[in-house]
Amino acid sequence: MDEEDKIPFTDHLEELRERIIKSFIAVAIGFVVCYGFKEKLFEIITQPLIAVMEKGDQLIFTGLPEAFFTYLKVAFLGGLILAGPIIIYQFWMFVAPGLYKNERRVMVPIVVLSTFFFIGGALFGYFIVFPWGFKFFLSFASESIKALPSMKEYLSFATKLLLAFGLVFELPIVITFLARLGLVTVPFLRENRKYAVLLFFVGAAMITPPDVVTQIMMAFPLMLLYEISIWGAIMFGQKEVDEAEEKEEEAPSGSTS
Repeated sequence: MDEEDKIPFTDHLEELRERIIKSFIAVAIGFVVCYGFKEKLFEIITQPLIAVMEKGDQLIFTGLPEAFFTYLKVAFLGGLILAGPIIIYQFWMFVAPGLYKNERRVMVPIVVLSTFFFIGGALFGYFIVFPWGFKFFLSFASESIKALPSMKEYLSFATKLLLAFGLVFELPIVITFLARLGLVTVPFLRENRKYAVLLFFVGAAMITPPDVVTQIMMAFPLMLLYEISIWGAIMFGQKEVDEAEEKEEEAPSGSTS
């Protein structure tokens, strides 16, 4: 790269600041929109828990301002989800100047797929993991012990799991992008599959609640996503692999001539 093509470090900081501001504005707009539907949004978030609770049971709040702040957090979470595509777009556009032209062409598909996988992970946690996990936790209730989940504790717990599943489902995008840059290869991914599986179970144990069911329900999808990542690396890294093989094949013939 020529010296005149290089961008000063201060310009990088200025661009980062602008993209962070745009992301905050997007979140703020989403927050305002979602606050008008805060009760409905909280009802949707709590539906998996309400569905497995005994008839007549409900969530409680133990502090006077707890309900108010919980609704604020619900609106913020909703605003964050609405602004998700914009945040992802701002991130990829920030790293785009450091990429080659052919790599920049895949920016839009990456943004779309990143959003798709994040939402897919959150929906997987909501519809699959939540019912099983909440049913497991409520099974410890008895005649002398009654579950009284509070609004604040539930929202914190649910938000952590939703974000965790959304982020881990980004694995295929991250690995495929690294393969596109040549930082990882298909043989490397295949040879280290067993270590990846171990890391998945360890990571699931650290992120999810301390029950085996939830940990397995995160680790197994990660194993499948890892295989999808390998296929993604094959498709997007095939060009570089083919060029390397062609050079190796041409080298002997060039030396004998």
